[in-house]
Parts: sequence; C-alpha cells; structure tokens
Amino acid sequence: MNPTVHIVDDDKSFRTAVGRMLEASGFHVASYASGEELLARLPSGHGCILLDLQMPGLSGLELQARLADLAPLLPIVFLTGRGDIGTTVRAMKAGAHDFLEKPASSAALLEAVERALQLCETRRLEQDRVQAFHMRIASLTPRESQVFDLIVRGKRNKQIAYELSTSERTVKAHRHNVMEKLGARSLAEVVSMAERLGRLEKTT
Repeated sequence: MNPTVHIVDDDKSFRTAVGRMLEASGFHVASYASGEELLARLPSGHGCILLDLQMPGLSGLELQARLADLAPLLPIVFLTGRGDIGTTVRAMKAGAHDFLEKPASSAALLEAVERALQLCETRRLEQDRVQAFHMRIASLTPRESQVFDLIVRGKRNKQIAYELSTSERTVKAHRHNVMEKLGARSLAEVVSMAERLGRLEKTT
C-alpha cells in the first residue's frame, strides 16, 4: 500500500486542494478537520503528517506534543500562514521534520513529504531492528545475560569469571552462546546492540 499523508487543517478547501495534488502524485491521503479528529482516528503505518499550526481546539504544537507519545514514527511537516521564528524553533526542537509557510509551492510540499516519508521508513526499520534485538536478548539464560552485560562493559573473560565466581572456561562457553544467540559476529556488534537497547547505560 502507498504511504499515507495525513492532512490536519481546519480549512476544508486547503485540505481538498492539497489532497488532490498529493493523490495525483501517487500518495494515499487521509484528511482531518482538527487535531481531535486525528487523535480519534489515530494513524499508524508508513506515512507522515501535514499539520496546520493554528486550529480551533488543539493547536498544531499541542497536537505535536500528544503525537510524540502516540505516533512517534510519523514525521510532522508544519504548514502555516502565520508562523514566527519563536514558534518555528519550538516546533523544530520538539521534533518537527519541516516547517513550510502557506501557500507552499507544490514542488516544496512534495519535496518535504518525500523527505518525511523517507524518515518514517528509516524509523520503522530501526524499530524492527530493535524489536529483533529484544527477542534475541530474551533468548539468553539469566547467566548468559549477566555475561552479556559484562562483555559490553569491556570486561575480559578472566574478570567476568572473577565477578561471577566461576571459571574462565565456563565464561568462554557462555560468551560463545551469547554470540550465537545474538547472531553477532564481533564484539562491536554486541556493544552496538546494547547501546541501541539502552542496556549499556544501565550497566555502567
């Protein structure tokens, strides 16, 4: 299915015009007259959000704050006719992908949408990777998990054996199992995995 561009704007004529232009470019489009309507039909999947800054009810910035938790994979492109530097900075600091002024040209809008969709795909792939890491980590026994935490802290087999009150030979066996179960070919891969899971910070 083509990615979906979610247009959130209280101006119906604007939604219709932008929606037609995007559909003509091959995108699937969903329109919402307010932030509340989008939250009621919370989107997921591959897509991005074109968001008006000033709307009745939830403002664009307020909706952005809600979506940070509810739909973190969907990049937001702000569209506004009344933006200012302070608001732009707030939106970008809060993670907005782009900020366009109305009336944006079709070329500028399509370029922003394409970049946002690429970012969404990158986020989705990273999320899939992290979930796969979690599943591999979950396959470790409690002892292997301890060895994993010490490996990523840079401990040598001898040091790990001392800390776990076991033999170096046993640690080598656990280390081999850890590498096998995680599908890692190098220590650098294991450390990278721990960093992406936030596990390295917990062990240092």
